[in-house]
Amino acid sequence: MNFMPKRQPVVFVFVMAVVCVLSAMALVFTKHESRKLFVELEGLTHLRDELNIEWGQLQIEQSTWATHARIERVATDELSLVRPEASEIYIINRQ
Repeated sequence: MNFMPKRQPVVFVFVMAVVCVLSAMALVFTKHESRKLFVELEGLTHLRDELNIEWGQLQIEQSTWATHARIERVATDELSLVRPEASEIYIINRQ
C-alpha cells in the first residue's frame, strides 16, 4: 500500500510533462502556419496591387483608342471611308 501513493505523483508529473511538450509543439506549429499564411497574404496583396495598376493602365489605353478623333482618322486613312453628303442621308421613321 505504501508503493501506490508514491507512484501517483510520478505519473502525474509525467502526464503534465507530456501535455506541456504537446502544447509547445502545437504552439510552434500554429506560429509556423501563421507566418506561412502571412507571407502568402503579402504576396497576394502585392499581386492584387500590380493587377490594379495594370487595370488602370488598360482603361486609359482603351479610352485613348476609343476617342472619336482616332476612330474617324482610322476610318478615313486606313479604311478609305468618307463622310456621306447630306443628299445621301435618308431618315426612316418607325411608328
